[in-house]
Amino acid sequence: MLSVLAGLGLGLSLIVAIGAQNVFVLRQGIRREHVLAVVIICAVSDAVLIIAGVAGLGYVISAAPWLVVVARWAGAVFLLVYGLLAARRAWRGTGEALQVEAEEDTVAQAPGTTLTRTRTRTPLAAVILTVLALTWLNPHVYLDTVLMLGSIAATHGEERWLFAAGAVAASILWFTALGFGARYLGRWLRTPLSWRILDAVIAVVMIAIAVSLVLPVLTA
Repeated sequence: MLSVLAGLGLGLSLIVAIGAQNVFVLRQGIRREHVLAVVIICAVSDAVLIIAGVAGLGYVISAAPWLVVVARWAGAVFLLVYGLLAARRAWRGTGEALQVEAEEDTVAQAPGTTLTRTRTRTPLAAVILTVLALTWLNPHVYLDTVLMLGSIAATHGEERWLFAAGAVAASILWFTALGFGARYLGRWLRTPLSWRILDAVIAVVMIAIAVSLVLPVLTA
């Protein structure tokens, strides 16, 4: 039980930090768009990486550090592009950033009249590709889940798989809470201005993370 709790606690401490993946899950949750698919992909991806780390993949990455370098640059480019797209949505104030809530919103305009607004949903394939890129092109995910969790799990000896189970449970709990709990923020995001602000925050976070990925390499 102590090994399970240790894995749960460490897993949460690594996952809860603000990052590109969490920001995307939050946005999809607020939009109530393909949330289950996003949560499943994030949780399963973490589980695969954690299990791989406990099984010894960390030694492979340590022996071939260029793999992390490739993921670092690819992730930085992807995050930069995603951040610039979010910045454009925030600046222009048009497009999907303004279309929230359910697929159809009925808004009262005057006594006896209503206005129905239909939202264009992002294709499931595009959402899946985005969340996969945000997850697997992030070098920090390999350092956190494969190297760090894998190394710490090794200290638990025969109970290392219980530690891994706790870390996997932390990932499932966090992404489920973030994805399905985000919808309760929708009441504060009913106006176009609110979504422009949200997209501006997303742009800053994504671009800042992209810069942080390559800055150590450029300043070395």
